Amino acid sequence: MTLSTASSVLETIGRTPLVALDRLCAGLNGRVLAKLEYLTPGMSIKDRMAKEIIEQAEQRGELSKDRPVIELTSGNAGTGLAIVSAIKGYRFIAVMSEGNSIERARMMQALGAEVVLVPQVTGIPGQVSGVDLEAVDRVTAELVERLHGFRVDQFHNLDNKAAHLKYTAPEIWEQTGGGNFDAYVGILGSGGSFAGISEYIKARKPQVRCIALEPAEAPFLSEGKVHNPNHKIQGVGYAMPLPLFNPEHCDGFLKISDDEAIQAARAMARKEAIFAGFSSGANVAGALRLAREGEPGAVIVTTINDSGLKYLSTDLFEQFTRSDLEKLVGIR
Repeated sequence: MTLSTASSVLETIGRTPLVALDRLCAGLNGRVLAKLEYLTPGMSIKDRMAKEIIEQAEQRGELSKDRPVIELTSGNAGTGLAIVSAIKGYRFIAVMSEGNSIERARMMQALGAEVVLVPQVTGIPGQVSGVDLEAVDRVTAELVERLHGFRVDQFHNLDNKAAHLKYTAPEIWEQTGGGNFDAYVGILGSGGSFAGISEYIKARKPQVRCIALEPAEAPFLSEGKVHNPNHKIQGVGYAMPLPLFNPEHCDGFLKISDDEAIQAARAMARKEAIFAGFSSGANVAGALRLAREGEPGAVIVTTINDSGLKYLSTDLFEQFTRSDLEKLVGIR
């Protein structure tokens, strides 16, 4: 009897499904297809990057068991790195702002990571700005030097982009029957997923529009402005240059407000039973805007970046009190 068994959980990263959001798109001109990246071991698209960066570093001889893996993270990259490090036997230290949701810190700790929480500069929980990221970066650099650690450096590491150029984008291409879609929409965090996916698309079908999203409060790349650095879309929109992002592969920008991202995430949960986070809500909000305003029959592809389970302590989803529930079921 032959068993189809993965040798480790790392083999389950990738090959995520592409799902049509036809209920959300009812009455719109276009159709949105969403790649469910939250169906991975770490529940986010960052699992791909973590696996690729660690494995490429191993091949280049940059990693050894006496060197800890160290990285700044909003939580998703850290979770992916915690998983890869646990399987491969590396010590992993995640450096994260206290402003990110506590679920992500607890998840990393459960997976064996040592989590260093850096106090917020802005002091607004759930709204991590570029200034907060700078503080996290300083602590990360100090730890790397003191412990002779291997720094993942996701904002500059080309293996971040390569993970999506080699795997995510080809999966999308195959799942759409060889690129049968009209636009790809993605919000900019480290820039790796947008960079890799857009490069793959443009090399094969230049007429497909690749649209980058930014928080409406911090349209740094599109307008060079930051109206308010404190927005709620965690893990993206840090209002800083993104070395991996290639403007030549971008056909334009859309600005997404906190409210648009939240409402899209809530609607996606209710109508499509897809329970996702802030950045996924932003992606779907942007894709729905293109579906609403575009040509009849247009197909827009986007990604569901992480799970809503990572935001239960935030206001992303409505919290019901006991009195609310009693009223809902008619109990007095």
